[in-house]
Amino acid sequence: MTALLFLDVDGPLLPFGATPQQLPDGYTDFGHTGPNPLMARLDPGLGPRLKSLPCELVWATTWMSDANEYIAPRLGLPQLPVVDWPDPPVEAGTRGLHWKTPGLVGWAAGRPFAWVDDEITDIDRCWVEEHHPAPALLHHVEAWRGLTRADFDALDAWLRSDAARNG
Repeated sequence: MTALLFLDVDGPLLPFGATPQQLPDGYTDFGHTGPNPLMARLDPGLGPRLKSLPCELVWATTWMSDANEYIAPRLGLPQLPVVDWPDPPVEAGTRGLHWKTPGLVGWAAGRPFAWVDDEITDIDRCWVEEHHPAPALLHHVEAWRGLTRADFDALDAWLRSDAARNG
């Protein structure tokens, strides 16, 4: 069973919020245009790295289907499945639980998954461990930096592990 990789957009793919101390020269501008001014920060090099991961990619973002219209083509990705968020999110806000967490566990339906987001906390990790029967990696990405080589290395190692491949 192939593991899922749930992808958030704002933060992991479109970095924001760096201080001048963190990025003295500011963000790299890749020249993209779109519905969001952060689109200029979308690194097309992320697409091949995402496609090389041994998983099924799924959008887990408030961009919803707009991610397929604006993000996927610029990364060279095919149209990806999109998590349809429950309205209102079940158990959202429970003890600091991220509102996406229950929906992702439901969408995964017992499959191993990794999730990259800039808002993941230990509360989400504990909730997933208690409510999801298969292995899961909840990987926090710094919003100001976005996905890095170290993040890809961690994802690749986990996705190739026995836990992710055999559930």
